[in-house]
Amino acid sequence: MNTLRNPILTGFNPDPSICRVGDDYYIATSTFEWFPGVQIHHSRDLVNWRLLGRALDRVSQLDMKGCQNSGGVWAPCLTHADGKFWLIYTNVRHHMGGVVMDTPNYLATADCIEGPWSEPIFLNSSGFDPSLFHDDGGRKYIVQMQMGEAFTPVRFDGIILQEFNGQKMCLVGKPVKIWTGSAIGLTEGPHLLKKDGWYYLITAEGGTAMRHAISVCRSRNLIGPYELHPQNPVLTSFQKDHLNLKSAGHGCFVETLAGEWFTVHLCHRPLQRTARLVMDREENKSAPLGRETCLQKLRWDEDQWPRLAHGDNSPRDTAEVDLPLNPWPGDVLRDDFDGPGLNPHFQTLREPIAPDWCSLTKCAGRLSLRGRDSLASCFDQSLVARRLQHFKATAETCVAFKPENFKQAAGLIAYYDRLHYHYFRITSAGEGKIKLGVISSENTKVSRYEVIELPLDAGEKIYIRMENDFDQLRFSWSLDGERWNEVDRVFEATMLGDWVSPHSNFTGTFWGMCCQDVGYRSIWAEFDYFDYQPT
Repeated sequence: MNTLRNPILTGFNPDPSICRVGDDYYIATSTFEWFPGVQIHHSRDLVNWRLLGRALDRVSQLDMKGCQNSGGVWAPCLTHADGKFWLIYTNVRHHMGGVVMDTPNYLATADCIEGPWSEPIFLNSSGFDPSLFHDDGGRKYIVQMQMGEAFTPVRFDGIILQEFNGQKMCLVGKPVKIWTGSAIGLTEGPHLLKKDGWYYLITAEGGTAMRHAISVCRSRNLIGPYELHPQNPVLTSFQKDHLNLKSAGHGCFVETLAGEWFTVHLCHRPLQRTARLVMDREENKSAPLGRETCLQKLRWDEDQWPRLAHGDNSPRDTAEVDLPLNPWPGDVLRDDFDGPGLNPHFQTLREPIAPDWCSLTKCAGRLSLRGRDSLASCFDQSLVARRLQHFKATAETCVAFKPENFKQAAGLIAYYDRLHYHYFRITSAGEGKIKLGVISSENTKVSRYEVIELPLDAGEKIYIRMENDFDQLRFSWSLDGERWNEVDRVFEATMLGDWVSPHSNFTGTFWGMCCQDVGYRSIWAEFDYFDYQPT
């Protein structure tokens, strides 16, 4: 037996969908407004995981220009049948306010998990979190939550099922509501599993925060009626203050070659927000790493209901796995920008990299970013970043940048979304001078902390660094990369996390490089390297 440690996928990796093909296990997770879309990890032992890539790498598959904070790709479902991979995903275009949500759902396929993935087929916009169920005899069904009208009791209007023709690649017939949900409410994230003549419907309930849970019901008939698990929910962290893994929910089951069963699920690891009083279990907490992915071992009891193998319904920090270990080479955490492409951990906002604003060839051995929109924009942001995956970590870069006015800036950023960030930037301080300072944004409140003014020539090479220590974030700078000057203010890292505001709930902190030129979009910043290290 080997021991896996949760979370198995640290940092922003929510809404996991797991799929086994032979000896290989794949997990697809949501990427929201970050491009490329749908992150895929690979394992052969459920203990060691590697980032394999991302499925949606073209605008024709995923057009997110203008999408809101925490819009874009929600809850993908990855399955394998008929010799190919099937990927269903939602591209959420609108989810804040209004009478209804805009949630177009799509299906893409690939012969190989590493792609290329096909052009997508539009399915419907009935709600989000669709999945694909492959039944006996080759029949297929789309199962999803149905979204009701806002401000009504049926906002989460149950789980619907509709047949999908895998030959013609289209929906057929009419959708049927197969379950209205349990008393927990907020029923979403459905997956169907058939085992020993039973159809098991696995759903997320309680909302993706402290009340989150996995609910299970079953039926002998695909369209029901479904009976609720007698000890529902099967998994939850609600009102269990001693647990490290909070918000446990949104599950998907898998059987190993050894006959063991597991469920993936998401979790939060929240921190108390700096200098805020604790009001109750849910207030004044923040999860800077976002929602992460865990694995729990299952058992099937004599009554043919699934339960967590350890007996209760609380997530555990570890689980035992009866598979031979298969470790991968360690992640490369530093990118010197000498290769033809970026480190695979990097992503961009809402759009793919294009040479007119992001280049590895404009200046050999450097990443060049052309300034475009401000950080508040939902459109053309020149920002390249990776997930923060550790509570204690550092990131460092060296930038060449000579701004001419205050509308031009470049530097190192800790970014949650366009309303929540700490940005250590270089900008103009008037003729012949530049300045370093930190711009912080929390919701709609923006503050500035000036650090130092320097001659313009200093912009030929400035080293900048940030260091995270749980709830605290520090910045420092150097002109030679050896003698460092620490900014004499500590910034709140927990400001960058889930639950901080009603409009920022679903992603996680990213660290990266960015450049703005709101006036003319003409200036470039040159970055020598980006080094991310856990500490």
